[in-house]
Order: sequence, then C-alpha cells, then structure tokens
Amino acid sequence: MTAASRTAPANKGFGLLCLASYLLSLSYGSTFLLSLLVSTRGGNEQDAGRIISLAMLSTVVAVLGSGHLADRLGSARAIALSALCLVAACLGFALMPGIGIGLMFCGLALGLGWGAFYTLGPILVAERVEPERRTHCFALLSGSMMSGIGSGPLAGKLASFFHLPVQTAFFTAATAAVLGLMIFNHLARQPRQAASPVGISRRASAQVLGSAARWPILMVGLGGAIFGGLGSFQTSYAAARGLDYSLFFVGFMSAAIGCRLLVAGWVVKRDAYRASCLLSAFTVLAVLALGWWVQNNLGYLLAAALLGVGYGLNYSVINGLAANQAPAGHTPQALLLFSLAYFLGVFGFPWLAGNLIVSGGTEAMMLCLLGIALLNWLVSAGRLVGRWRARTREVSPFY
Repeated sequence: MTAASRTAPANKGFGLLCLASYLLSLSYGSTFLLSLLVSTRGGNEQDAGRIISLAMLSTVVAVLGSGHLADRLGSARAIALSALCLVAACLGFALMPGIGIGLMFCGLALGLGWGAFYTLGPILVAERVEPERRTHCFALLSGSMMSGIGSGPLAGKLASFFHLPVQTAFFTAATAAVLGLMIFNHLARQPRQAASPVGISRRASAQVLGSAARWPILMVGLGGAIFGGLGSFQTSYAAARGLDYSLFFVGFMSAAIGCRLLVAGWVVKRDAYRASCLLSAFTVLAVLALGWWVQNNLGYLLAAALLGVGYGLNYSVINGLAANQAPAGHTPQALLLFSLAYFLGVFGFPWLAGNLIVSGGTEAMMLCLLGIALLNWLVSAGRLVGRWRARTREVSPFY
C-alpha cells in the first residue's frame, strides 16, 4: 500500500468533519455559562449542577442507542439527527424563562444530542483510518471539538463586552449547530464504506471491559469529572477569587488545541504509557495550582494552560489506547464505552460539585477534584509499573 492510499481514507471529507465538529461543539461549550445564566434568574450552582446532570441520563441513552442508529442510517446521518437536539437545547436555554422544568428538558435534549455526536465522531474516524494513525487523527478531531467547546464561553464573554445578555451565546451556539447539521447532511450523501457493526451488547461490553482497554476507559471518566467540574463552575470559581473567567478558557483552550494539533503527532510515536503517566501528573499539578496557588490573572492563565496540556493531550493518548487495546473486531464498542465513561464524569460530577459549592464553597469542590486527579495518576502509574514488572518476568522468569 502506498503512502497516498494510506492517507486518502483519512483525508476524504476529514476537513469538513472537523469543521462541523467545531460548530456542533459550541453547543456544549455554551453550557459552561449555565451557572451564570441560572444566577441571573435567581438560581445558584446547585440548580445549574442539577440541569447539567440531567444530561447524564439522556447521554447514557444516546451512547447506547447511537451505535444501533448508526448501523441503520450511517454515522454521519445519525450525527445530523443529533444536531437537531443540540439546536433545540440551545434555543431552549436562551428562551425558557425561570429555572424550572423547561430547562430540565433542555438538559435532557443536550445529553441526547451531544452524547450521540461525541460518540459517533471518533467512530467515523476509526472506520476510515488504520490503527497506527488513529491517535493522531483522534487528536485532530478532538482539537476541533475543543476549539468549539472553548469558543462557547468566550462567546458569552464577547456578548458581555458589547453589553448583550448571556442568552446571546446560546443563540450563537444554536446557529452554529444548524450549520454543522447541514455539513453532516452533506457528508451523509457521500458513498458509505463497509464498516463493522457499531451497536453494543452485553457480551461486547464484557469483552471490552475484560481487556486492557478498561483502564483508559476508567481514566477518561475520571478526567471527564475534572474537566466537567472545572468548566461548569468556572464563573463561580473566578468570581469568588476576583478573576476573569474567560482567561481560564483562553489558557485551557489554547494549550489543549495547540498540543492536540501540533504535539500529538510526536507524542503518539513515543511510549503511550509513560506519556499518559506524565500528563496525568501535569493534571494533578494544574488542580493544585487552581485550588491553592493561583493569586492573580497571570497565574490563573498559566494554571489553565497546564491543565490544557495535561488533560487535553492525555485525552488523545488514552483515546488511542482504548481503540488499539480493544479485542479484535470490537474497536467501535470500545469507543462507545470510552464515550460513555467520559459523559458519566463530565455530566455526572457537576451535580456533586454544585452541592459541594453551595455547602462548602469552591474550595470543597477543588479538594474533591484533587482526589480524583490523584486517583487518575495512580491508575496511569500502576499501568506503567505493571508493564515494567511483566517485562522483567519475561527476561527473568524467577523474578
């Protein structure tokens, strides 16, 4: 196989896929403004955490059902349908009065749309890219998604600069989701390639979780909790410390995107176990800095950038590990479980974080996040030590 034939599948429509992913990701990024939106309507962090956590319930349904939907319609068309849920959720957040049942339904719609899209995006890549190139292509796709996620709260900051209400950011996200829907509709009209079944079953889940892929799946759930907790309540964190919350998203987004687009290709050629352990340690240091060391906006920006390097790049590394360490023929199912674990963390933890903030302030949330970050590092360090011991036994059977 020539180099041109190896890169052709990955490049076919890949640029449009990344653009559409950026546009749809604005919808999730705008939810980082929910705490601010709810506070303008008389609510608090606990109310915002409840709305976000409702998305976890519908996300589970979306992740488990999206594979079967993709088998019937194709992944691109299934994502286009999920974009309708994202449009509805963003419009609902902007237009629904108060903080009642209406916003709860918007949270459910968000989970359905974001869960299906976030799950099927990497599967589209895995269908077209050979295993040795997946981690790099995953990094490019996730970099596009991270760009959209980070642009959501920045749109809110831009709106406030022009003295516009925070709802403007949600209208912007809804418009972007419509454009993303149109692009995925275009991709769906392209000839479909033969692909392995995407739908998941109990037997497939047991096989994946019985393999080495279970560890990156666990790690992405822990990392998702860190990202979800910090992102969802950054407006409250910054306000309590007299900081500008937009600096967090600028620092985090710039570092995460830069690493995923520019450095990931180099990192994936190195030892993934060592890279994951080092990057998990960076995440621990970033949480420590945000919780106890940040004193001014510059320190705030640097701590956010460190988190972007640690969490942002490690996500790409463990995403590749989950795909490549899955049992033969079960890569799509491993990626489904990977997405499910991520959503349980990113949508589930804000419920706990909101309660912690109301009862003990942002310091209580940061202490909990530090424990999660340390556990995440211990998992990665344990894998590295375990591999070293296994290699030692191979060399010296009597070790």
